[in-house]
Amino acid sequence: MFKYLLPIFKEKTGIDVKVVALGTGQALDVGRRGDADVVFVHAKPLEEKFVAEGNGVARYEVMYNDFVVIGPKSDPAKIAGSKDAVAAFKKIADAKAPFASRGDKSGTYVKEMQLWKEAGIDPETGKGSWYRSLGQGMGATLNTASGMNAYTLSDRGTWISFKNRGDLEIVTQGDKRLFNQYGVMLVNPAKHPNVKKELGQQFIDWLVSPEGQKMIAAYKIDGQELFFPNATGKPAS
Repeated sequence: MFKYLLPIFKEKTGIDVKVVALGTGQALDVGRRGDADVVFVHAKPLEEKFVAEGNGVARYEVMYNDFVVIGPKSDPAKIAGSKDAVAAFKKIADAKAPFASRGDKSGTYVKEMQLWKEAGIDPETGKGSWYRSLGQGMGATLNTASGMNAYTLSDRGTWISFKNRGDLEIVTQGDKRLFNQYGVMLVNPAKHPNVKKELGQQFIDWLVSPEGQKMIAAYKIDGQELFFPNATGKPAS
Protein backbone atom coordinates (compact mmCIF):
# COMPACT_ATOMS: atom_id res chain seq x y z
CA MET A 1 0.00 0.00 0.00
CA PHE A 2 2.80 2.44 0.82
CA LYS A 3 4.17 2.19 -2.72
CA TYR A 4 0.82 3.60 -3.78
CA LEU A 5 0.26 6.15 -0.98
CA LEU A 6 3.69 7.70 -0.52
CA PRO A 7 4.13 9.17 -4.03
CA ILE A 8 0.74 10.87 -3.59
CA PHE A 9 1.80 12.26 -0.22
CA LYS A 10 5.17 13.42 -1.59
CA GLU A 11 3.56 15.16 -4.55
CA LYS A 12 1.33 17.08 -2.17
CA THR A 13 3.92 17.93 0.52
CA GLY A 14 7.39 17.33 -0.90
CA ILE A 15 8.10 15.05 2.09
CA ASP A 16 9.96 11.77 1.56
CA VAL A 17 8.84 8.92 3.82
CA LYS A 18 11.14 5.93 4.26
CA VAL A 19 9.30 2.75 5.24
CA VAL A 20 10.86 -0.10 7.22
CA ALA A 21 8.41 -3.00 7.07
CA LEU A 22 8.34 -4.96 10.34
CA GLY A 23 5.84 -6.86 12.42
CA THR A 24 3.98 -4.77 15.00
CA GLY A 25 6.10 -5.84 17.99
CA GLN A 26 9.36 -5.12 16.20
CA ALA A 27 8.03 -1.80 14.89
CA LEU A 28 7.06 -0.70 18.40
CA ASP A 29 10.50 -1.73 19.69
CA VAL A 30 12.07 0.48 17.02
CA GLY A 31 9.81 3.32 18.18
CA ARG A 32 10.80 2.75 21.82
CA ARG A 33 14.43 3.18 20.82
CA GLY A 34 13.62 6.41 19.00
CA ASP A 35 14.79 4.93 15.70
CA ALA A 36 11.58 5.92 13.88
CA ASP A 37 9.46 9.05 13.70
CA VAL A 38 6.10 7.33 13.20
CA VAL A 39 4.84 3.79 13.82
CA PHE A 40 1.93 2.41 11.80
CA VAL A 41 0.80 -0.93 13.23
CA HIS A 42 -2.17 -3.18 14.05
CA ALA A 43 -2.38 -4.50 17.61
CA LYS A 44 -4.52 -2.11 19.64
CA PRO A 45 -3.56 -3.39 23.14
CA LEU A 46 0.15 -3.03 22.32
CA GLU A 47 -0.43 0.40 20.78
CA GLU A 48 -2.30 1.64 23.85
CA LYS A 49 0.50 0.36 26.08
CA PHE A 50 3.05 2.13 23.85
CA VAL A 51 1.23 5.46 24.37
CA ALA A 52 0.54 4.85 28.09
CA GLU A 53 4.26 4.28 28.69
CA GLY A 54 5.04 7.61 27.06
CA ASN A 55 6.65 6.17 23.94
CA GLY A 56 4.01 7.62 21.62
CA VAL A 57 2.27 10.99 21.66
CA ALA A 58 -1.22 9.81 20.69
CA ARG A 59 -2.84 6.97 18.78
CA TYR A 60 -4.96 7.66 15.71
CA GLU A 61 -7.10 5.02 14.06
CA VAL A 62 -6.62 4.99 10.29
CA MET A 63 -8.27 2.00 8.63
CA TYR A 64 -9.31 -1.60 9.13
CA ASN A 65 -9.68 -4.92 7.40
CA ASP A 66 -9.99 -8.36 8.92
CA PHE A 67 -8.11 -11.56 9.61
CA VAL A 68 -9.03 -14.79 7.85
CA VAL A 69 -8.23 -18.41 8.64
CA ILE A 70 -6.56 -20.02 5.64
CA GLY A 71 -6.44 -23.74 5.09
CA PRO A 72 -6.08 -26.50 2.50
CA LYS A 73 -9.04 -27.40 0.29
CA SER A 74 -8.92 -30.91 1.79
CA ASP A 75 -9.81 -29.25 5.14
CA PRO A 76 -8.80 -32.03 7.57
CA ALA A 77 -10.21 -30.08 10.54
CA LYS A 78 -13.59 -29.70 8.80
CA ILE A 79 -13.91 -25.95 9.45
CA ALA A 80 -14.68 -24.62 5.95
CA GLY A 81 -17.55 -22.16 5.99
CA SER A 82 -17.37 -21.57 9.73
CA LYS A 83 -17.71 -18.04 11.07
CA ASP A 84 -16.51 -19.01 14.58
CA ALA A 85 -12.73 -18.57 14.67
CA VAL A 86 -12.35 -19.95 18.20
CA ALA A 87 -14.29 -23.11 17.36
CA ALA A 88 -12.19 -23.44 14.20
CA PHE A 89 -8.97 -23.26 16.20
CA LYS A 90 -10.29 -25.93 18.62
CA LYS A 91 -11.04 -28.25 15.70
CA ILE A 92 -7.57 -27.68 14.19
CA ALA A 93 -5.97 -28.65 17.50
CA ASP A 94 -8.28 -31.64 18.01
CA ALA A 95 -7.46 -32.92 14.52
CA LYS A 96 -3.75 -32.16 15.03
CA ALA A 97 -3.93 -30.63 11.57
CA PRO A 98 -0.78 -28.78 10.45
CA PHE A 99 -0.78 -25.10 11.47
CA ALA A 100 1.86 -22.56 10.40
CA SER A 101 2.28 -19.66 12.83
CA ARG A 102 4.24 -16.49 12.24
CA GLY A 103 5.74 -17.02 15.69
CA ASP A 104 6.90 -13.41 15.88
CA LYS A 105 5.74 -10.27 17.68
CA SER A 106 3.42 -9.14 14.91
CA GLY A 107 -0.17 -7.99 15.27
CA THR A 108 -1.25 -11.13 13.43
CA TYR A 109 0.60 -13.33 15.94
CA VAL A 110 -0.94 -11.40 18.85
CA LYS A 111 -4.39 -12.07 17.37
CA GLU A 112 -3.54 -15.75 16.83
CA MET A 113 -2.49 -16.12 20.47
CA GLN A 114 -5.73 -14.47 21.61
CA LEU A 115 -7.73 -17.02 19.61
CA TRP A 116 -5.79 -19.98 21.01
CA LYS A 117 -6.29 -18.62 24.53
CA GLU A 118 -10.05 -18.22 23.99
CA ALA A 119 -10.10 -21.77 22.67
CA GLY A 120 -8.42 -22.96 25.88
CA ILE A 121 -5.47 -24.37 23.98
CA ASP A 122 -1.72 -23.96 24.43
CA PRO A 123 -0.36 -24.52 20.91
CA GLU A 124 3.16 -24.87 22.29
CA THR A 125 2.25 -28.42 23.28
CA GLY A 126 1.84 -29.20 19.59
CA LYS A 127 5.23 -27.90 18.55
CA GLY A 128 7.23 -30.36 16.52
CA SER A 129 4.14 -32.27 15.49
CA TRP A 130 1.20 -30.30 14.09
CA TYR A 131 2.17 -26.74 15.20
CA ARG A 132 4.98 -24.92 13.38
CA SER A 133 6.24 -21.63 14.83
CA LEU A 134 8.25 -19.96 12.07
CA GLY A 135 9.46 -16.58 13.31
CA GLN A 136 8.76 -15.16 9.84
CA GLY A 137 6.65 -12.53 8.13
CA MET A 138 3.20 -13.08 6.67
CA GLY A 139 4.33 -13.77 3.11
CA ALA A 140 6.89 -16.38 4.20
CA THR A 141 4.34 -17.97 6.56
CA LEU A 142 1.79 -18.26 3.76
CA ASN A 143 4.45 -19.80 1.53
CA THR A 144 5.21 -22.39 4.21
CA ALA A 145 1.51 -23.08 4.74
CA SER A 146 1.10 -23.55 0.99
CA GLY A 147 4.04 -25.95 0.86
CA MET A 148 2.82 -28.12 3.76
CA ASN A 149 -0.97 -27.76 3.20
CA ALA A 150 -1.30 -26.17 6.62
CA TYR A 151 -3.77 -23.83 8.24
CA THR A 152 -2.68 -20.33 9.17
CA LEU A 153 -4.05 -16.93 10.18
CA SER A 154 -3.54 -14.03 7.77
CA ASP A 155 -4.72 -10.49 7.37
CA ARG A 156 -7.00 -10.29 4.37
CA GLY A 157 -4.87 -7.69 2.58
CA THR A 158 -1.82 -9.96 2.46
CA TRP A 159 -3.95 -12.92 1.41
CA ILE A 160 -5.49 -10.98 -1.49
CA SER A 161 -2.03 -10.02 -2.76
CA PHE A 162 -0.52 -13.49 -2.18
CA LYS A 163 0.01 -15.40 -5.43
CA ASN A 164 1.51 -18.74 -4.36
CA ARG A 165 -1.74 -20.14 -2.96
CA GLY A 166 -1.41 -23.76 -4.05
CA ASP A 167 -4.36 -25.62 -2.49
CA LEU A 168 -5.02 -22.95 0.13
CA GLU A 169 -8.25 -21.02 0.46
CA ILE A 170 -10.15 -19.01 3.06
CA VAL A 171 -11.91 -21.49 5.37
CA THR A 172 -13.13 -19.24 8.21
CA GLN A 173 -14.09 -15.58 8.06
CA GLY A 174 -16.64 -13.10 9.32
CA ASP A 175 -16.13 -13.54 13.09
CA LYS A 176 -16.17 -10.14 14.83
CA ARG A 177 -13.11 -11.33 16.76
CA LEU A 178 -11.20 -11.22 13.44
CA PHE A 179 -11.59 -7.44 13.11
CA ASN A 180 -8.20 -5.86 12.33
CA GLN A 181 -7.77 -2.17 13.20
CA TYR A 182 -4.69 -0.19 12.12
CA GLY A 183 -3.34 2.70 14.17
CA VAL A 184 -0.62 5.30 13.71
CA MET A 185 1.42 7.12 16.35
CA LEU A 186 4.10 9.78 16.48
CA VAL A 187 7.11 8.63 18.51
CA ASN A 188 7.41 10.88 21.55
CA PRO A 189 9.91 13.70 20.80
CA ALA A 190 10.11 14.49 24.52
CA LYS A 191 11.85 11.14 24.96
CA HIS A 192 13.69 11.22 21.64
CA PRO A 193 14.60 14.75 20.51
CA ASN A 194 15.81 13.39 17.14
CA VAL A 195 12.21 12.61 16.14
CA LYS A 196 11.07 14.77 13.21
CA LYS A 197 7.87 15.70 14.97
CA GLU A 198 6.54 18.29 12.50
CA LEU A 199 7.09 16.06 9.46
CA GLY A 200 5.83 12.97 11.25
CA GLN A 201 2.68 14.69 12.44
CA GLN A 202 2.11 16.07 8.95
CA PHE A 203 2.14 12.52 7.61
CA ILE A 204 -0.28 11.35 10.31
CA ASP A 205 -2.59 14.30 9.68
CA TRP A 206 -2.68 13.47 5.97
CA LEU A 207 -3.43 9.77 6.57
CA VAL A 208 -6.48 10.64 8.71
CA SER A 209 -7.60 13.55 6.51
CA PRO A 210 -10.48 13.18 4.02
CA GLU A 211 -7.95 13.12 1.17
CA GLY A 212 -5.77 10.44 2.78
CA GLN A 213 -8.80 8.36 3.66
CA LYS A 214 -10.07 8.60 0.09
CA MET A 215 -6.70 7.41 -1.24
CA ILE A 216 -6.70 4.43 1.14
CA ALA A 217 -10.19 3.43 -0.03
CA ALA A 218 -9.09 3.68 -3.65
CA TYR A 219 -6.23 1.17 -3.22
CA LYS A 220 -7.30 -2.14 -4.75
CA ILE A 221 -5.76 -5.34 -6.05
CA ASP A 222 -7.69 -7.28 -8.70
CA GLY A 223 -10.64 -5.00 -8.00
CA GLN A 224 -10.71 -5.84 -4.29
CA GLU A 225 -10.39 -3.14 -1.64
CA LEU A 226 -7.70 -4.13 0.86
CA PHE A 227 -8.30 -1.54 3.57
CA PHE A 228 -11.35 0.38 4.74
CA PRO A 229 -10.73 3.89 6.09
CA ASN A 230 -12.33 4.74 9.45
CA ALA A 231 -10.35 7.67 10.85
CA THR A 232 -12.13 10.24 12.98
CA GLY A 233 -9.26 12.72 12.70
CA LYS A 234 -8.97 12.81 16.50
CA PRO A 235 -6.64 10.80 18.76
CA ALA A 236 -8.21 7.54 19.88
CA SER A 237 -6.02 7.39 22.98
